[in-house]
Amino acid sequence: MSVADPPQSSDFAAVLRSARVIAVVGLSANPDRDSHGVARYLQRHGYRIIPVNPNETEILGERCYARLEDIPERVDIVDVFRRPDAVPAIAAAAVRIGAAALWLQEGVTHGAAEAAARAAGLFVVSDRCIAKEHHAIVDKSGSS
Repeated sequence: MSVADPPQSSDFAAVLRSARVIAVVGLSANPDRDSHGVARYLQRHGYRIIPVNPNETEILGERCYARLEDIPERVDIVDVFRRPDAVPAIAAAAVRIGAAALWLQEGVTHGAAEAAARAAGLFVVSDRCIAKEHHAIVDKSGSS
């Protein structure tokens, strides 16, 4: 896949199968927010969720971190629930911590930041819900 090629559903499946730890940037403690529902879904399917939210100490039973760089363990996917203008800094941090993938949720895109992350070797998805993609893969394969 070249830097400009959009990821395919088989690529999503490979990334989701290999991932164990997902940092959710912008995870809300409010159960009515999309970020909370998506993170809860991912937890139920065996992923370790690490909340990144400087305004909280714990969400979904996991300690919150103010920044990606504060997380003391390896992160496979950085899942972003922030406005597009926040993406360049988050993408740069994802590269710095050695994440394998940058996943921008529905409504979140930033072409330059996405290109920079891809150029640094990250798998990048934008404007797609990680839970919906996971659900579609589970439905096709019959497993989580």
